[in-house]
Amino acid sequence: MWFPRLASDRVLRAHPIDGPFALTLRQANAERLYCLNPEAERQGLHREMPFADARAFCPALHSRPADPVGDARFLHVLRRWATRYCPWVGIEGDDGLVLDITGSAHLFGGEPMMLSDMRQRLNRAGLTARIGLGDTRGAAWALARFGEGRAETGQPLDTLTGLPVAALRLDGKTVIALQRLGLRTIGDLEGAARAPLARRFGLDLLLRLDQALGRQPEQIAPLADPPHYAARMSLPDPIGLFDDVMAGTSRLLDRLCARLKARETGARALRLTLRRVDQEALTVELRLAGPLRDAARILPLFERGVGEIDAGYGIDQMRLEATQVEPLPVHQISHMSSGRTDRLNDLISRIGTRIGLENVQRFLPADSHIPERGFIIAAAACSKPGGPWVALRPRPVRLFPPEPIAGTRPRPPERFRWRRISLTTARATGPERIAPEWWLPDENWRSGLRDYWHVETRQGRRLWLFYTPQNPGWFVQGEFA
Repeated sequence: MWFPRLASDRVLRAHPIDGPFALTLRQANAERLYCLNPEAERQGLHREMPFADARAFCPALHSRPADPVGDARFLHVLRRWATRYCPWVGIEGDDGLVLDITGSAHLFGGEPMMLSDMRQRLNRAGLTARIGLGDTRGAAWALARFGEGRAETGQPLDTLTGLPVAALRLDGKTVIALQRLGLRTIGDLEGAARAPLARRFGLDLLLRLDQALGRQPEQIAPLADPPHYAARMSLPDPIGLFDDVMAGTSRLLDRLCARLKARETGARALRLTLRRVDQEALTVELRLAGPLRDAARILPLFERGVGEIDAGYGIDQMRLEATQVEPLPVHQISHMSSGRTDRLNDLISRIGTRIGLENVQRFLPADSHIPERGFIIAAAACSKPGGPWVALRPRPVRLFPPEPIAGTRPRPPERFRWRRISLTTARATGPERIAPEWWLPDENWRSGLRDYWHVETRQGRRLWLFYTPQNPGWFVQGEFA
């Protein structure tokens, strides 16, 4: 199953466009066409064509940047969809699927009916697909790309003999070299002497030929399903006591953490589902501040949620699932360290179970010379402690909105009144001029420059004052410890 326009079809399904359309990708320091729709190909455009030349040939060309990562994800979605026809489905390159339908075609009324169903469903989905069917993987690949159809059972050579040698999944250099020798089709290659071909092109050429004709086996390796981290327990008698539910949760945690440890992952979110005898399901959600797979540390975090559930007439089934996991590689523990460096995450998780994990926040340094923007507030569970706070001048411990005081001269006033307190300046250090960040929409800083002073008063207060030259006035914005 080959999708020659996988990338463009994926984009056009979400945003239909009438007229020529192409996706562009930067290759060899130039923008080139990556995938085109049929209208663009009819205008004479082709893949790997420079985008500037394409716009010159076709001024009405619509374009968008390509997303190979998104195309790969979409191909995996198609692989899961194709499992409706057979369980053995693998990825073939960047734009194809390979299916082993042995033993499953009769479920759709035979091979012709199965292929017809595939085409109809793909056409309704807006995808261009070419399907090849053969006794071997190589024959199916060749027919999908160079002659859509079905190979004769037991006689693949009769169907493939007229196809070009490129249908054998050979690289471009080998194809050109064979064509120069006059071997242009698979039939020509099959009729040539094998020994000279092996000496000149190696055994890979003959291996591809034998695989296509069924002389050499070639298996399909389906992609493995993603790991599923869950454990379930069915109880012979219903339970309802808090201690019994916690004991069952402990057993499920031991099994789940063993799976997490085997794959070197840790859980960030857990869901405990308790099914009552009346078929109603109760869930207990748990979010952790960091990846964790230690059952002894996770179990106490369930106590609050389990204590609030109503067991009714009893619980007869329990299921624990890790809904979000993250890599957690094994760390070497030496005699200098016990390896317990995540006690802060445990504390955040415990507090988060009570007030919500998003409500536990921390201050992080920010790259800004504006005092109010020198830090950001982030959720502690989704961030790590920042680096050291870098400031060219000392900053006050307390910051508050600017509070005006009397004074209009550039030097700090000798006497002033602040918060109903009369203060006398003993020593003033400054000024430190700070300009506004014009690219940020901050109304408080649109007034212009500020000259900051560190003022020590005779009454013991150490204040942070600033003066506005463009509109003479003094303000107090902070206080040092």
